[in-house]
Amino acid sequence: MDTRFLGIADVVETPSVAVVVDVMRAYTVAAWAFARGAEKIVLAESLDEALALKARHPDWLALKDGPPAPGFDMVNSPGLLRSIDLGGRTVVQKTTAGTVGALAVKEAQLVLCAGFVVAEATAQLLRARGSDSVTFVVTGEDGQADEDLACAQYIARRATEPGTDAAQFIRRAAESRAASELTEGVRRGAHPDDVALCLELDRFPFAMVATLEDSLMVLRGRAVPAAG
Repeated sequence: MDTRFLGIADVVETPSVAVVVDVMRAYTVAAWAFARGAEKIVLAESLDEALALKARHPDWLALKDGPPAPGFDMVNSPGLLRSIDLGGRTVVQKTTAGTVGALAVKEAQLVLCAGFVVAEATAQLLRARGSDSVTFVVTGEDGQADEDLACAQYIARRATEPGTDAAQFIRRAAESRAASELTEGVRRGAHPDDVALCLELDRFPFAMVATLEDSLMVLRGRAVPAAG
């Protein structure tokens, strides 16, 4: 499998298969949203679009990065989200990097969104598809975020070498700038457990697939059978 690891700005042509990685915290949060019962997640292009979508669909819930803000129901924190009942709800998510990365590859044949919490399920989907080429979009820090790069490299390895151990990749993520900023309280709208939750390996048995539905980029969970 030929793999490329690109920052969002480096995506200049539409790949056939893209894996968009945002460990801290967009796609850890998305996975938790599905685990808490969300039906789908709409990835918004801007805060204004997120609020407009909610205005048109009053039963939808809007989520953003940073501190709470008028019109938004939740913030981009797995620690804060994990206690919310989202049964059957639609969540509109807008984050600084994760949602931007998915929208940058929205025309791809297959778009997977991932973090460590769904790493093996994502790798299994890639193995099942048997893709010759996969582009990993490393969303944080202009493609330099080590937590995202480590996760992307781990998933890429697991897709072709199922016995690959996660320890060194998790360690890199734990030592990343994002982890430090969350631990030190630099990033607002956070919970003390966020870093630990973002570093949980294979917490959930599903992958997350984003597709265009009526011009909106919609993320849904896809169950993946347990290996073996």
